[in-house]
Amino acid sequence: MSDFFSKRLSGLKPYVPGEQPKNIRNLVKLNTNENPFPPSPEAVKAGKAALKKLNLYSDPDASALKKAIADSLNVGRENVAVFNGSDEALAFFFAGFCDDGAVINDITYGFYKVFAMFYGVETTVVPLKEDFTVSVEDYADKKGTVFIANPNAPTGIALGTESIAALSLQNPARLVVVDEAYVDFGAESAVKILKDRPNVAVVRTFSKSRSLAGGRLGFVISSEEIIADLEKVRNSFNPYNVNSVTLAMGEAAIKDRKYFEMTRQTVIKNRAVLTAGLEKLGFKVLDSRANFIFASPPDKDGKRFYSSLRERGVLVRYWDEGRLSAFCRITVGDEKAVGTLIACAEEIYGR
Repeated sequence: MSDFFSKRLSGLKPYVPGEQPKNIRNLVKLNTNENPFPPSPEAVKAGKAALKKLNLYSDPDASALKKAIADSLNVGRENVAVFNGSDEALAFFFAGFCDDGAVINDITYGFYKVFAMFYGVETTVVPLKEDFTVSVEDYADKKGTVFIANPNAPTGIALGTESIAALSLQNPARLVVVDEAYVDFGAESAVKILKDRPNVAVVRTFSKSRSLAGGRLGFVISSEEIIADLEKVRNSFNPYNVNSVTLAMGEAAIKDRKYFEMTRQTVIKNRAVLTAGLEKLGFKVLDSRANFIFASPPDKDGKRFYSSLRERGVLVRYWDEGRLSAFCRITVGDEKAVGTLIACAEEIYGR
């Protein structure tokens, strides 16, 4: 650490992304929850067209994309804000909406703790239950903005909208931020309760269900007042936060419902095949509503499973932390990748 670095940030522990190997030709990459399918052909075409205008700044209001999002979700354009990935949106919530602190689960998306430390936000941690589910009742007396990943990461378990509504009703003066990165793979979206719950904000991404992880595009749906506050933060940081190519691809992707449904349903089908294949071998697989599963092998040794898969050229995600150490998070790949992983598991643990 240099002599010039902020003492306030000296203890900062950055978020650690899943491994991104440089040469993946001989690897089956199931460790970063990427969609196994390419972006919509319509999105690719729109992106190519937008390349011709890179000499100009992108639209700072993201007007066309906001309209497309609003139309697809049946909300007003004034209820939508667009960001450079959902991580940027989450960062802005920690920066501008946490005067009373933040409330997060002990097992959830790892970036929440990083954002809290980066912005000096006092954090209250609520443990998940033994079965990795969220107990809404445990939040009743907690102050601070609540951040809920739904479906949760890395477990894949989802709350229903009635639980999100109950959480928001505990304290109408407390903001509830629902991170719905994986919601399109089988969970209920809290968007439908926003009209009645002005203290709820929903964060979404194009990275997962719309295959634009490399494009870095996210958005927030909430009340007009919360969106206006977010825009104030964004315009004080970077008004041109999303590039022209990504804006064009996002607009085309959200309009291409046919391709979205086809790829989404295929991932859901492959998830069921992967789950059934591992359960036949004695794995414990949590009830995932995401594009990944959280699975514990028969010997409950997640590290051994992770290492044995890696020796066979298959990458999954492993955390050597407490009760997570019995599990591995496995991205749902295409049919070939799912078959390869099941075959490797059979080799390791026997049929």
